[in-house]
Amino acid sequence: MLSGIDVAKVIAHKKSESTGKKKRAVSEQQPADNNIGFQLERIKHFSAEVKTEFGKISWPERKQTLGSTVVVVILVMLISVYLGAVDLFLGKMISLILN
Repeated sequence: MLSGIDVAKVIAHKKSESTGKKKRAVSEQQPADNNIGFQLERIKHFSAEVKTEFGKISWPERKQTLGSTVVVVILVMLISVYLGAVDLFLGKMISLILN
């Protein structure tokens, strides 16, 4: 059961929610041109920040990238051969057990 203080808080919260909705509804009635201009400014600002951050990236050299790629390809091939062999072995074992 709610006490008198709790009821007062709930009522105050409901009133603040309803006035907040009215304020949002009024602010959403801005002209479309102003909103589009604002969005374009935000996009320009974001693009400038992205360009700045890309300048901070330390990209690996071509030799290092090729070396890493070769290592990854070799490891993928080795793991696939290993998993294929394990699958074949377990398949043969299961077929022997079931027969």
